[in-house]
Amino acid sequence: MSALQIIAAVLTLAITAAGIAFAVPAVLSIVGGFRLGQPENRSDHKLERTKTLIREFLGHTRMSRLPIVAVAHWFTMISFIVLSLAVLASYFQIWDPTFVLPIIGHFVLFEWVTEILGWGGLIGIVWLIWNRRKNHPARSAGRDGRRSRFFGSTFWQAYFVEIVILIEIICVLVLRGLEYAIAKDEGEGTANALHFPLTFWYGNGFHALDVDTVKSLIVVISAIKIITAMTWLIVISRNVTMGVAWHRFLAFFNIFFKRHADGRTSLGALQPMEVDGKPVTMELLEELDEDASFGVGNVEEFTWKGLLDFSTCTECGRCQSQCPAWNTDKPLSPKLLMMTLRDHAHAKAPYLEAAAKAGGTGPATADNPITQIPLIGATGYDEQAALTAYNPLGEADAIVDQDVLWSCTTCGACVEQCPVDIEHVDHIVDMRRYQTLIESAFPSELGGLFKNLEGKQNPWGMAARARLDWAKGLPFDVKVFGQDVESLSEVDYLFWVGCAGAYEDRAKKTTRAVAELLDTAGVSFAVLGDGEACTGDPARRAGNEMLFQALASQNVETLKEAGATKIVVTCAHCFNTLKNEYPQLGGDYEVVHHTQLLNRLVREKKLVPVARPDEAETSNIASTAPTVTYHDPCYLGRHNGVYAPPRELIGSLPGVELREMERSGMTSFCCGAGGARMWMEEKLGTRINLNRTKEAVATGADRIAIGCPFCRVMLTDGLTAEQSDGNAREDVEVVDVANMLLAAVKRGKGNGTGEDAPEPAASA
Repeated sequence: MSALQIIAAVLTLAITAAGIAFAVPAVLSIVGGFRLGQPENRSDHKLERTKTLIREFLGHTRMSRLPIVAVAHWFTMISFIVLSLAVLASYFQIWDPTFVLPIIGHFVLFEWVTEILGWGGLIGIVWLIWNRRKNHPARSAGRDGRRSRFFGSTFWQAYFVEIVILIEIICVLVLRGLEYAIAKDEGEGTANALHFPLTFWYGNGFHALDVDTVKSLIVVISAIKIITAMTWLIVISRNVTMGVAWHRFLAFFNIFFKRHADGRTSLGALQPMEVDGKPVTMELLEELDEDASFGVGNVEEFTWKGLLDFSTCTECGRCQSQCPAWNTDKPLSPKLLMMTLRDHAHAKAPYLEAAAKAGGTGPATADNPITQIPLIGATGYDEQAALTAYNPLGEADAIVDQDVLWSCTTCGACVEQCPVDIEHVDHIVDMRRYQTLIESAFPSELGGLFKNLEGKQNPWGMAARARLDWAKGLPFDVKVFGQDVESLSEVDYLFWVGCAGAYEDRAKKTTRAVAELLDTAGVSFAVLGDGEACTGDPARRAGNEMLFQALASQNVETLKEAGATKIVVTCAHCFNTLKNEYPQLGGDYEVVHHTQLLNRLVREKKLVPVARPDEAETSNIASTAPTVTYHDPCYLGRHNGVYAPPRELIGSLPGVELREMERSGMTSFCCGAGGARMWMEEKLGTRINLNRTKEAVATGADRIAIGCPFCRVMLTDGLTAEQSDGNAREDVEVVDVANMLLAAVKRGKGNGTGEDAPEPAASA
């Protein structure tokens, strides 16, 4: 054994021992931190969860939103795993440079995989490094680089991880060439292109060296590979909040324990508010102690899955790049929020563990800076402070600013984009629940909303008797449960009108159009009339879970009494709540959005569009073929995956051209109304609805088609503002898909769409 081998062996064994010594307590620290979280059952359907994990891991299905990045990351990730065997082999190559792994060492398939992954990984990691540099905030357009998805990410950590991978892959490829040279020197039959398909060409160059030199190079390269790997292990062990590194291990668990075992995105229904691991219901409220806490007011009140979410964040910024709040210069960045919560949870964990060992389970009472800082601060946003990493010395006033918390529209773009299945929206709403129910600290505008929902069961505070005013003047009678039908089994559908559809003038036009279309198609329906109340969507997303429970329980009881089984709705928010959240309270129904039902009726030829919409209505649209751009409502598209039916409906209209906006489908941009933002003023940054309206107008379309009354209000207001400023044509209008379909079906029989018909005054 040469002196070089002895030195290499001593160095590699020493650094390996150090790596293990640092890694073990780091892993225990991370796992111990998760145990501080609240209980949550995520261990059901293990086989299905395993299938989901394998599919997302090997198929990179969550990464596919950015295809080139996905391919580069796939090769990098798989090479990182498979080529770890090369690190193992290097320990033996230091002692014996001719060593190969037993059994698989000269297996042709393994050698091909090794070399393909080696070169694929090399190209992939170089591209990822280049992409990170290209999209560095300093190189990006926009205010202070905010438009870069890497804005706020910890760059030294990312570059460190990427350079380590680059060094490891280069070492593997160099060793393959040296191994070829050794095999050729010793006359082995494996020294050919079959066993070294992508490295033999430079292996011949190494063969020109003498054997001892080649063996010494193998020892040196093997040592470099081991030292690099162990340096990486030591660095990440000393930085347990280094998500860009630890996600390589934690992502497997985060995917496995995602909300839906079948792999569905964790959107649609919000997670129920829980106390001691039990969902809070009206019945449970009577059993709770007076000092029971609701929502999340301290980081340890998140569930263990929430804490796992924070630690898994890889700081890729996909969520940030899609967030409507961040893109309109508001303080909320889903990525920065997850990073802040991760850093705070780790900083606070030792004190919580110490308190638990001392016999308590709550926050440590010792006078220390970490436990004295509130999780959520007072209003008044300091951008520079918010964009500075959490300071463990406790110089910040709070961990999360109020304006960060209330900027969220709950559109779900962050959740949909996240490659490691972090559930941002649930965590934000949990913090809102604490602020609303415990601290009574919420935007002042929400006080009026809550009062109206409590007193009148609708956000506008209108009288229940006005819920049927929309039906006045229709050429047929609208059946009302309890008056015209005794059970909803007598009709095909319950038409859930919704608060906007009953009270908001623009939404009432859609309600009338849908009613007329259903009547034309011979689909019988009934409404609840004054028996209908708000579904509770705005209350729940504003954090007022108690008000949601009251409204939802009342509606579920009404629907049960009415015998409802099939429901059609025009509001995307009602659709989501009835379909996905009422089952949490025992209300299971077949819920369809009006665009889904109308599209089905068109396909079945029960509704036949026979004219261009502009031919069938009084309109200021030019006589040329109308062009339409469709805006995807977040709670219809992203939350529920309904993208095709509205577009198919538009496509069925004669002479209509559909022009897609740049951000459409899964990447559609929010209108700004979700998350109870419909009833809050936008005081920070620019208006979300103006951002979206400008994009719609830029398509050159005559009409902006929508499928949700919230979107209609926001985009109409945005369009009006744009037209007032001279930034949009006066002949552009916002219209629901149902109104366009009705105009095309009626074929020149006058207007009939309700777009220009006088509306009866709604009584207060």
